[in-house]
Amino acid sequence: MKKETGEKKKSSKFIKETGTQRKSLDEINGTIEVPEDKGYFRTLLAYTGPGALIAVGYMDPGNWITSIGGGASFKYTLLSVVLLSSLIAMLLQAMSARLGIVTGRDLAQLTRERTTKWAGLGLWVITELAIMATDIAEIIGSGIALELLFGFPLIVGITITAFDVLILLFLMKLGFHKIEAIVATLVAVILFVFAYEVFLSKPDALGVLGGYVPRAEILTNQPMLYLALGIVGATVMPHDLYLGSSISQTRKYDIHDEASVRKTIRFTIADSNIQLTLAFVVNSLLLILGAALFFGTHSDLGRFADLFNALNNSKIVGAIASPMLSMLFAIALLASGQSSTITGTLAGQIIMEGFIHLRMPLWAQRLLTRLLSITPVLIFAVYYHGNEAKIEGLLTLSQVFLSVALPFAMIPLIIFTSDKKLMGVFANRPWVKYTSWVVAVILIILNLQLIWTTLV
Repeated sequence: MKKETGEKKKSSKFIKETGTQRKSLDEINGTIEVPEDKGYFRTLLAYTGPGALIAVGYMDPGNWITSIGGGASFKYTLLSVVLLSSLIAMLLQAMSARLGIVTGRDLAQLTRERTTKWAGLGLWVITELAIMATDIAEIIGSGIALELLFGFPLIVGITITAFDVLILLFLMKLGFHKIEAIVATLVAVILFVFAYEVFLSKPDALGVLGGYVPRAEILTNQPMLYLALGIVGATVMPHDLYLGSSISQTRKYDIHDEASVRKTIRFTIADSNIQLTLAFVVNSLLLILGAALFFGTHSDLGRFADLFNALNNSKIVGAIASPMLSMLFAIALLASGQSSTITGTLAGQIIMEGFIHLRMPLWAQRLLTRLLSITPVLIFAVYYHGNEAKIEGLLTLSQVFLSVALPFAMIPLIIFTSDKKLMGVFANRPWVKYTSWVVAVILIILNLQLIWTTLV
């Protein structure tokens, strides 16, 4: 008995007691059973799912314009940015998952609890703007996909996406595992479409490999830097850090047992890294497709409709042009927008509950978070009478804003996960701590440079 009591006391050193405080995403927190002693791969399968929801945020429609545009403008050079962004994403999402699992709190809750009222309010505003910037890409992408596939006017398509949040309400009743499976299926559709289109485009294999080697000119070439930061903003998503710290708690585990916590961290991070590797492949395929098909063609590819039409134009993409390629592109765009909508809505709920303790029925809460994000896009669409060029002009700018907003989520995450009083034995190792700080400082410097050169 004494030994058992000692073990319990030892484990409590790294646990922040949750008491009667509301859990993050309370309706799904700790609802999924995991097997005991069933072998590594069966156990990993049980933990597989949250990583897919996280990965979706790294391949949403906002990535498409920046990545394909990066390939069309600078060929394979910016592949190194995709690679570095993906590695940064893996590091940050591992930290985010560990924070949620160890503390039983999400990043938004901890940020609000450990900052002053006004600092918390400022961070909440920045985070909400980041959610809106994320939703701009998802809403525009889904609206345009509906227009391309079914001929709906763009404003009608955008309006329809305001109500697709109701799909999430229905899915939540089926269980969170069902949501994970649906999102994973949509990710598979995106991966298949672009793997097939890149295969047909026959890219230069040596050029692709060389593109993953970083080049100094990315920092000195203003248009290249702008697109590079757009790729970083589209790849490393601030809202995903909040989401990851919450949905990492959906599996059942004993927060007071160090072994149980350690096991949950291990398999959750494995799932995250596997899924983020798939996101890296998709983002690479997007850029490779832009380079292989559009580099040197001087085509106007600033809009989704331009890409849709180009894939059916033999003068631009050559003999592989076909209506089927265009339709596959639109289907993948719709899959990307809808899967990103699910994760964006969940992240919006986490941020509102964590920062301002919003309490209302789930259906109203989800509808409110969605409407807050969609309203600016609808206003913009109505003001410009559904002009696609004007509306899609928001996309790259929104992705650059996400890159600017990222440090405001990164810095609290690094501080919390490096705090031994909060994290105990699960606090960041020195190499993780210092690497993450170096990444944060570099991003801040690059963003300041971008803002300065843009304004001046």
